[in-house]
Amino acid sequence: MFRVLLAGVVALTIAASAANASGSLTTGEKIMLQATMQQTIDRHLVDGQYFYLDRTTALVIALFPAKAHPMILQMGEHFVLCTDFRDSEGISVNVDFYVARRGEAFVIFDTIVDDRAPLDRLMREGLARPAG
Repeated sequence: MFRVLLAGVVALTIAASAANASGSLTTGEKIMLQATMQQTIDRHLVDGQYFYLDRTTALVIALFPAKAHPMILQMGEHFVLCTDFRDSEGISVNVDFYVARRGEAFVIFDTIVDDRAPLDRLMREGLARPAG
């Protein structure tokens, strides 16, 4: 049901997205970015769990979706969207999704789990800013 509704909203906003020449994101593009993140999460869930490999401990960690952040950051032609997950103990774990345009759509090209340092550096150096 959510996907059908989302598809309708996205279809209605594509024309508005294409018409925006100012370089800032349209509402439709913001919706499409959030939808891309949510669809990626949904595709990777296994029995409600989002698994990732902790490269420090070499353990597979199960995370559970909690909430998406509404802010979208822009890095030149690319974007960053963030969401919170919870681990099995209920502790919040931040996940950053790095996104690129692919025609009229978006695709996630990298995901960083529980490591805010790369994004902090991009923001500190002025390379990632809130998208307009």
